[in-house]
Amino acid sequence: AILGSTYTGAFDDVKVLNDKLAALNASKGLDVRIHVDGASGAFVAPFLYPDLQWDFRLPLVTSINASGHKYGLVFPGVGWLVFRNAEAMSPELAFHTNYLGSDQPSITLNFSKPASAVLGQYFVFLRLGKQGYAQVMQNLNEIAHYLRDKLVETGHFKILSKDVGVPLVAISLLPGKDGKNRFYDEFQLSDRLRQSGWTLPAYTMPPSISHVKLLRAVIREDFSRALADKLVADMNRAIDYLDHHFCVTEEQVKEYGQHVVDDFLGKGPHIKPPKKSKFNGVC
Repeated sequence: AILGSTYTGAFDDVKVLNDKLAALNASKGLDVRIHVDGASGAFVAPFLYPDLQWDFRLPLVTSINASGHKYGLVFPGVGWLVFRNAEAMSPELAFHTNYLGSDQPSITLNFSKPASAVLGQYFVFLRLGKQGYAQVMQNLNEIAHYLRDKLVETGHFKILSKDVGVPLVAISLLPGKDGKNRFYDEFQLSDRLRQSGWTLPAYTMPPSISHVKLLRAVIREDFSRALADKLVADMNRAIDYLDHHFCVTEEQVKEYGQHVVDDFLGKGPHIKPPKKSKFNGVC
């Protein structure tokens, strides 16, 4: 199960999965357990959604991984793999080293590595505590909702992220004015935003819905409402630029044909269309 989708930040319903898997195990005589990939969400859910059942409260959840350098608020790179108990960990995951006369079992990927990230995580645990983490996550969630509302107000975007999930905002472009097709996509908008200093990555969704494109803004602890306002303003400027410059995606050329290009040139800021029989879809 995934607690925090890469694309939209959504949480899988681990409790429903647990209940259905328990019924399947009972009917088929199986013993299938659940691993929760909480790389992003495991440091979010306990503080924003304490009543959400996704962890060891569910009997079939056997292991959980979390990234300390994401919402654990520590510098890269440190991650955690937590098992329900010693019996839940396969002995094959550990290797044993005879070191200074004693057996040293380890399940780390490397036998020897710096401990700075571990110490950093320990310090943040002590410094913030449960209450401090809850305050940080609540603030991130409020800013994510603020940014989402401001983007909706522009009329340019459809929200793809969920209310319950990782503090991020995932969006896709709506059709342009009067419902007409835009002559650029999320990737070109992302590229334009880089000129204003923003790294707002664009993605295509998984293969079954790969036609859906999105932009994703991950809200971190140093992202404020003032920065959210600046991002929205820069996005409006980028869209205005793309609306007034020739920009056609390869997919649109294939789908709509040359007449779409000609129609756009006729409505754009050009005095008259250039005398060319072929145009390059470059933004």
